[in-house]
Amino acid sequence: MNHLVIIGAGSLGTAFAAALSQTGRRVSLWGRDPRTIHEINGQRTCEAYLPGVRLPEGFEATTDRAVCREADLLVMAVPSRAFRSVCGEIREAGLKPGCITLSGTKGIELESGLRMTEVLGEIFPEHQAAVISGPSHAEEVARGVATALVIGCADEAVALTLQEIFTLPWLRSYTSNDVVGIEIGGTVKNIVAIAGGIVDGLGLGDNAKAALVTRGLAEMVRIGVSMGARAETFMGLSGVGDLMVTCFSHHSRNTRFGRMLGQGLSLAEARDRMNMVAEGIPNSESVYHFARKHQIRTPVTDLLHDLIQGRLEVHDAARCLLSRSPRAELD
Repeated sequence: MNHLVIIGAGSLGTAFAAALSQTGRRVSLWGRDPRTIHEINGQRTCEAYLPGVRLPEGFEATTDRAVCREADLLVMAVPSRAFRSVCGEIREAGLKPGCITLSGTKGIELESGLRMTEVLGEIFPEHQAAVISGPSHAEEVARGVATALVIGCADEAVALTLQEIFTLPWLRSYTSNDVVGIEIGGTVKNIVAIAGGIVDGLGLGDNAKAALVTRGLAEMVRIGVSMGARAETFMGLSGVGDLMVTCFSHHSRNTRFGRMLGQGLSLAEARDRMNMVAEGIPNSESVYHFARKHQIRTPVTDLLHDLIQGRLEVHDAARCLLSRSPRAELD
């Protein structure tokens, strides 16, 4: 693992590059925008995605995808909707034998219903796929603030190798073989965060938000277990941990997007004010269709999906959640 290549020069990809540059390995960051790449290399900043962060000198940024041919580890940090197409470009460039692919992207592919590691398996069938997740806002990772992550892989030896790479004085990593649970936690928490932001924007108070987040966790567990995940995974970093940081941090794009909706902005207006993707938007659509196909009860996802599709107003969505039929909590 001498050469680490991160794909995606947005907030998370750049933060990962900054962190991994401290391992003493060669680190390359690939991105599409020449202006961003030039800024990172020349000024060691990335103001569009990580304002105010001074980046270390220990990595290089490039627009040349040929750098992937030299990778021992390929880390994917691109939005879920672009994941397959970017992977296809990398496949054309070529990966050397033994390269490990690692997804830092949180989502389910809408068209296929596949998780990101499953997409990696389709496109790079000869390469082991893994996932990394947990409460890790890019703004804090880039600054070297204390962070804990979980790495999921079916191959224990690969998971341990990745754990060693993602261990620094301020960064602690755990391993798990529950890849499904880790990926579902990272996907559903974005949906719950938008809903939590709406609660904030409507001024419904802390009690309402705590209830919404708790019921969102129950929804997350139902979806994950139905896909073969272990329930206890959702009590860990990629479940409760990521859910808490995404729903309550001022760094959260998803919560900020929901808060704008709750304050009365239209979907278009809220999108226009975001300079980065709120993954809960596409996630709500993909999870909604998956849940309908498999007859899983997902009231939070359903309402958010209908709201984003323009079938429901914000105030009506809140009222619908509160007026649902009474039931036992653990049903």
